[in-house]
Amino acid sequence: MTLTSILPTLRRSIPDPLRVDAWPQHTRATVTDLTVAGVSMLRLVELCQTPCVHSGVAVLPGTNGKANPKRDAAVIVVRVTAVLVNWDAQRVVLIDACLDSVPVLWDQMRLIGRASTVKDASAVVLAGEAHQSPCVGRSVITLPGDLREGDLLAVPCAGILTRRDIRPIDGTDADFGERPDWLAALE
Repeated sequence: MTLTSILPTLRRSIPDPLRVDAWPQHTRATVTDLTVAGVSMLRLVELCQTPCVHSGVAVLPGTNGKANPKRDAAVIVVRVTAVLVNWDAQRVVLIDACLDSVPVLWDQMRLIGRASTVKDASAVVLAGEAHQSPCVGRSVITLPGDLREGDLLAVPCAGILTRRDIRPIDGTDADFGERPDWLAALE
């Protein structure tokens, strides 16, 4: 248990601590953002939309941040599309990507973009069940109790990933405009 989980109002002045071994090397938390090797995850979302991925070098476990020359790690940023309460009065969080095919470290998922001063509560994170693409990924984790639609969540993952690996839910190319004829000819 951390000080920010006991007194969530402290999140406005100090960031929730990171488990260094879980994130890519040179990952730093601020009150509202994560930077990975100097790249702000909020800025990455501005440029690429969600879901987005940033890869880096993994950390050797137990070394407090020393690079692992044989492994890579990534950070995935997703957007909350809905927060619901199911028939068991359990909080359900829907996200805009399907993460069932990647080794996500669910217990390290964290809110970015704003500092929540509300106590953490358990939530079932579902990726895709309420959308067009079926997805089996789900996990029960603790997230701020005031999580709402539009919030951004960052989560570490082992290996190098691309956006294609995390299966964006909408399945359209709306973010990229219409497909050029030459691209359609390659398919």
